[in-house]
Amino acid sequence: MTRGIGIFNSSWTLSVPPARILLVIPTLDRSGAEKQFTLLATGLPRDQFDVQVVALTRGGPYAEDLERHEIPLTVLGKRWKFDPFCLWKLSRLIKRWKPDVIHTWLFAANSYGRMVAGGRRRPPVIVSERCVDTWKSGWQLTLDRWQIARTARLVGNSQSVAEFYRQQQFPAERIRVVPNGIELPTPANTLITTERDRRRAELCGLPSEAKVLGYVGRLARQKRVIDLIWMMVLLENVRDDTYLVLVGDGPEREWLERFARDLDIESRVLFLGHRQDIPAILPLMDAFCLASDFEGMSNSVMEAMAVGLPVLASDIPANRELVVEGQTGYLIPVGDRAAYARAALSLFERPDMAERLGAAGRHRMATEFSVPQMIAAYAKIYEEVISENRL
Repeated sequence: MTRGIGIFNSSWTLSVPPARILLVIPTLDRSGAEKQFTLLATGLPRDQFDVQVVALTRGGPYAEDLERHEIPLTVLGKRWKFDPFCLWKLSRLIKRWKPDVIHTWLFAANSYGRMVAGGRRRPPVIVSERCVDTWKSGWQLTLDRWQIARTARLVGNSQSVAEFYRQQQFPAERIRVVPNGIELPTPANTLITTERDRRRAELCGLPSEAKVLGYVGRLARQKRVIDLIWMMVLLENVRDDTYLVLVGDGPEREWLERFARDLDIESRVLFLGHRQDIPAILPLMDAFCLASDFEGMSNSVMEAMAVGLPVLASDIPANRELVVEGQTGYLIPVGDRAAYARAALSLFERPDMAERLGAAGRHRMATEFSVPQMIAAYAKIYEEVISENRL
């Protein structure tokens, strides 16, 4: 029997059983790509898609979401960069289940999935690229190019990611862009002042009059958190009520903490480490900052905009797709610490403007970056690929 799809398109005839989609990712750790992966896996219409998930290396926090939605998960226990036993187990699973589409996420899964499928080795493979991957070494980019013939579609989460892979010789006609989807929480401005002050004091010991700039993400060189600490040095010379809250962990944390101490700014820069209550922390901020050299599409910026925070973000292509200059926040030249400080001051001195920018950002997330829109876009790509594979 032919598996039907017909997703969100009345011109297709729905038939049974649903199309089988195998979603593959290295881990289910709590990070941006993994969150989008899980939103997709749990949100695809169950009457039209039969979904299974494979984690190459290990599970993680998002495995609980899959379990709640009764989505089968297989962890293959990958141990090395190239693990032939893991590759064999993935191949066996594919032959046994016979998916209509394999949809892989991130470099390891993209590579493994295309080694055992795609091209003449059906089923077709869709790969998701989540960043402008300037970090990739020569052999990794060579492997990507070698596997182009086994790739039905390459999906980037931003136009800048798509452009990066066009420059790596991937055929433009097989590239699609599906922006991240964001769940809209309660906006920040619904917290009454007394409740906000209480929660700030409990979390960080902040005084009620504090002006709080925030960052959520990995403490890694790419993120240029050092620029935000320098911003605080400049702000301290003008105002004595400004704080920077850094949420996350990473390879630069110890060095950044020492750097803040050396600049005698440690009382103004608070390191909260890895947290699982980000939705509760974001509304305690007055503005969100991101200073990255490069991004794919920043989930943390989207989450900040979704709660109504104005955003100060580095002026790079991916951030331009989210932050509209002067309408939802400000785009700052990469590395311009003084410009970050000036923009923050303007928000503190004009709270009406900060509120307007935040409201516009929330509206942008609601109308252009919703989870249903993201799921529908992937469903359309599945339709395309399954239809082509029948020819």
